[in-house]
Amino acid sequence: MTEKKVSLPAKLINGGVAGLVGVTCVFPIDLAKTRLQNQQGVQVYKGMLDCLAKTVRSEGYFGCYRGAAVNLTLVTPEKAIKLAANDVFRQKLSKDGHLPLWGEVLAGCGAGTCQVVVTTPMEMLKIQLQDAGRLAAQRPVPTAAQAAAAAAAPGPAPSLVSARPQPRPTPQQRPSATGITVDLLRSRGLAGLYRGAGATLMRDVPFSMIYFPLFANLNALGQVDVQAKAPFWQSFMAGCGAGSVAAVAVTPLDVIKTRLQTLQKGEGEDTYRGIVDCTRRIMRREGPAAFLKGATCRALVIAPLFGIAQGVYFLGVGEALLDFLG
Repeated sequence: MTEKKVSLPAKLINGGVAGLVGVTCVFPIDLAKTRLQNQQGVQVYKGMLDCLAKTVRSEGYFGCYRGAAVNLTLVTPEKAIKLAANDVFRQKLSKDGHLPLWGEVLAGCGAGTCQVVVTTPMEMLKIQLQDAGRLAAQRPVPTAAQAAAAAAAPGPAPSLVSARPQPRPTPQQRPSATGITVDLLRSRGLAGLYRGAGATLMRDVPFSMIYFPLFANLNALGQVDVQAKAPFWQSFMAGCGAGSVAAVAVTPLDVIKTRLQTLQKGEGEDTYRGIVDCTRRIMRREGPAAFLKGATCRALVIAPLFGIAQGVYFLGVGEALLDFLG
């Protein structure tokens, strides 16, 4: 399939705009996916809808967007690198206007490898912020009877001379991306931000190897002129279809990556020494089904995310903007 050549700056703009629009639309479902994948012992949430409902009830509507600022900041370079790298590799591997299937797979592999540079620290920070609400929900809240019993417990007699009011316990502060970044850099150096990089690479390379060839072929269906740009609706549907298939296919790897990148664990939850240790512990304690936790959420996130991304990308927003500025 021969594609119209687009300048690299236009590709970067298209990828960035597409990422911003897509993340804004689907971020609450991505938050539910992270919380469901991290559940090990205590089942705080029964499913995606239950997770979203409880999040809104306890943290408000904007609680569903915890960690969104990190994504919105870094998704522009992440999506720009992914989409632009795939196009560059496809053009380099094409011969006489034709790109064989092995070339499509190899181009996707290259794109997935390139994006890990940005994806790993982005998801590392995002996961900590997304999972904070789940960990808070696990902490037991004393009932009225327990509070009354604690108040009636014997203790030293109150002073009648100077009864100073007891300071109220300060509420636990919500983690921030800046605070997490500073702590990681101080305690573990730059490697702290790249925790789980191997698992991220294991997820993103197969995803891109499945997604990009499948998208290219779906996007070319019914086209007589291979030089022509596909209509918006076709690019959108091709992105949704290819994204959902690739997302479900790599969900087990996404579960492993999420568990490895989660720094704070709930009571009785496992910590892992690496990819192999994580895989063994999940299999032993939770069974094979645990590797598909959040698969529905992931498909619902990735399908519209890449549908929007490819739709905006093929609309040529970057080209139009550069023409306007030029």
